[in-house]
Amino acid sequence: MSLTRDEGWEHLCSWTETDSLRRHARAVEVVMRRAAHRYGAGAADEERWGLAGMLHDADYEKWPEEHPRRIVAWLEERGEPELAHAVAAHYTGWGVPHESPLDRALLACDELTGFVGACCHVRPGGVATLEPKSVVKKLKDRGFAAKVERGEVHAGVELLGVDLKEHIAFVIESLRPHAAELGLEGRA
Repeated sequence: MSLTRDEGWEHLCSWTETDSLRRHARAVEVVMRRAAHRYGAGAADEERWGLAGMLHDADYEKWPEEHPRRIVAWLEERGEPELAHAVAAHYTGWGVPHESPLDRALLACDELTGFVGACCHVRPGGVATLEPKSVVKKLKDRGFAAKVERGEVHAGVELLGVDLKEHIAFVIESLRPHAAELGLEGRA
């Protein structure tokens, strides 16, 4: 892999100006780095999986109607076909097959990470006190975080072959050590 984390972050920031989308990119990176150890080859996959998490929505802010076409093309130009495929597959509208553990993990972690973040913002204790049962309850409330595609949350865990509550717990535990950085400490 020739792309470094610093190069990826610099590129993300050149296309993404809002703190909220940068925080989402960082949160999915954090979860994907940990997912590499659970669903992938561990340390050998950590950097690549983290980059997939960081860059998956890099073009969304500037070109939402083209997402993820531009970031996929950029990754292909950089000689990163595995990352390009995973990012293309995370957008289920394209119908790109989820062939690798990376592809499946990115789908399973992206929407759920954003949803868990939304749950943290309405809790006084944020991610520190968040439990999977609370997230499951909020998933059933279509009015809460309405833009989160619940079908992708369920498709992702199905592709990974894991229990929804177990995967939610995994995402929560992945985010807890980064609560301050990601703004997941809850509301005052």
